[in-house]
Amino acid sequence: SLGWASRFVSVRYGYFINECQKTSADFRFYIENHTRNPDDLSRKQVRIYQLYSRTTGKHVQILGKKVNANGDDGALLVVETETFGSHIRIKGKESEHYICMNEKGKIVGRPDGRKQECVFVEEFLENNYTALVSAKYKGWYLGFNRKGRPKKGSRTTQRQQEVHFMKRQPKGRPDPLEEFRFTVTKRTRRARRIKPNPKRN
Repeated sequence: SLGWASRFVSVRYGYFINECQKTSADFRFYIENHTRNPDDLSRKQVRIYQLYSRTTGKHVQILGKKVNANGDDGALLVVETETFGSHIRIKGKESEHYICMNEKGKIVGRPDGRKQECVFVEEFLENNYTALVSAKYKGWYLGFNRKGRPKKGSRTTQRQQEVHFMKRQPKGRPDPLEEFRFTVTKRTRRARRIKPNPKRN
């Protein structure tokens, strides 16, 4: 009886150990895949805003395969931001094309933005502007000349005004942070007006 029970416990214990090892391996496999393929497994934050160009004084727009910085207030961009990090993909709201940089440093619009060529990294500058550097081609930036035409990535540096942009909320869509500040200030003023003055009493 004890011998049978001992063998039973041994078999169950061995099964338990195997399952634990299998579960651990499966979890490790998930973590590795999650790290290797963040595009498929991580959550994305999607925002809509305009990208104001410092050189042209207008907005970046994606017209199918062509990209320029001559857009008006209707040039809206859909920006997909990775949950982990500052990697983004930029898509035209109307054209459904992404801004991409090919191996020659040329800026083009493509309908499929899953490739690494269509991923940019945000760099926040001291002058309150933002620069967008290619995630695949290090040191190559998204930039436009004074006529609004895209510059080749190989001819750009972070210090050039051509690569400086400012993110703006579209007209009719207030910045939630600014709206919050206005509300707090307004409530504070009201509170001060309502508060009685003890000296008058």
